[in-house]
Amino acid sequence: MSTERRAPLDRRRVADTALRLLNETGLDGLTLRAIAKELDVKAPALYWHFKDKQALLDEMATEMYRRMVADAGVDPSGTWQDLLRTMSGGLRAALLGYRDGAKVYSGSRFTGIDHAPGQEAYLRVMTGAGFTLAEAAVIGTTVTSYTVGFVTEEQGVEPLPGERREGYDMAERARRLADFPLSAAAGRDLFTDYDSRFGTGLEIIIAGVEARYR
Repeated sequence: MSTERRAPLDRRRVADTALRLLNETGLDGLTLRAIAKELDVKAPALYWHFKDKQALLDEMATEMYRRMVADAGVDPSGTWQDLLRTMSGGLRAALLGYRDGAKVYSGSRFTGIDHAPGQEAYLRVMTGAGFTLAEAAVIGTTVTSYTVGFVTEEQGVEPLPGERREGYDMAERARRLADFPLSAAAGRDLFTDYDSRFGTGLEIIIAGVEARYR
């Protein structure tokens, strides 16, 4: 038996194993039984650490966040616009690193206060730029919701970078929608070039923040 398998279980080790399996099984196939098998333990052993699958998802989302911010930081001298771009782009990149990453992250609750330093730094930059605390909070949650929602839809088409689900062939879609030429032509704008579309959507939000609060 390997040293890794002899190591005692803890929440972080279970979450790490779950994140590794996620890329193989997807969220629907990720079960406590499969995780326990990978760890070479019986499934009931996991219930010492997680009362149910949602509790595990909470820890997985927290671990995703820990990894995302490990080498990142908020530039206190930067503009609030650049801060939103950096935060949103970093979150999207983190979510795209896992099959169904956005689904795992969506609606999950952080299990500790790992997010507090980054949140505090974000709020300091935003309030320093003239936003009220309430405005800064709304802007932050709006950008986060946009990012998670965008990646959820993106991964519905491309579960992992370079992998495309069946049914999203643009030529076939255009053929089926031949009687609806505008809808047919919009396919490439809806289901391709996600990097560009994500950036465009974020700039729309930033422009909206400027228009609303400036």
